[in-house]
Amino acid sequence: MVLVRHFWVVFGFLGGITFIAYVVADLGIKRNPETGIMAIMGSIALKMIFSMAFVLIYSLNSKGKGMVFVLNFFSLYLLFSFFEIYSLLRNLRHQNK
Repeated sequence: MVLVRHFWVVFGFLGGITFIAYVVADLGIKRNPETGIMAIMGSIALKMIFSMAFVLIYSLNSKGKGMVFVLNFFSLYLLFSFFEIYSLLRNLRHQNK
């Protein structure tokens, strides 16, 4: 089995939490570009804390294969993090010009 049983729940959670983290970081950058890095770091920490809580809750409630869940979760986490950081850096590049 390549995908965890409730893959779309994991996908939806990570997509939602990444969107919230991006909006928080983007608002922080637009309000005060000098302290925008604090907003970026805060949004990344917020995303990590909620993700760890999701993994704990999912692991306690699910009796499926743990390694498949770990591979699915972290591949999605890294994919969403890559797109979040890429889009934030793209926005910062436009502010420097």
